[in-house]
Amino acid sequence: MPMEARRSRPMTVGELSRRTGVRVKALREYTDLGLIYTLGRSPANYRLYDADALWCVRFIGELRGLGLTVAEIRELTAAWTDSSGHPVGSHLAELLHRSRERLYQRIAAQQQILERIEKFETEHQADLAEGDLCWAGDPRGCDVRA
Repeated sequence: MPMEARRSRPMTVGELSRRTGVRVKALREYTDLGLIYTLGRSPANYRLYDADALWCVRFIGELRGLGLTVAEIRELTAAWTDSSGHPVGSHLAELLHRSRERLYQRIAAQQQILERIEKFETEHQADLAEGDLCWAGDPRGCDVRA
């Protein structure tokens, strides 16, 4: 089939999923949230999409890859379609700032776990090397074997 015919032919949600690699369930959610528009329904009641949906799905994927939540993407698209004249770029910049802050918080939390692992290993170095580590109150009774 020529590429032009393929582009102009409506796609089902399954075809859109195959072409984008995004799960059907996620595409339905995006559609229900108004992030992707359909052409309507087929006679068999399938959702139909045009080539613009490919761009929308890729754009959503790009924003998700930058750490934005689906709610934030929805917020951004609402601002984009709003005719108030406010620049969308500044809104996106704020969303990226929020994403960055969430990421810094997750990194800090993971760093704390790494520090606890290092402390535990230092405190129990001999037990770990022997392979016989018992916890206080261990129901196996190994705390009384010493």
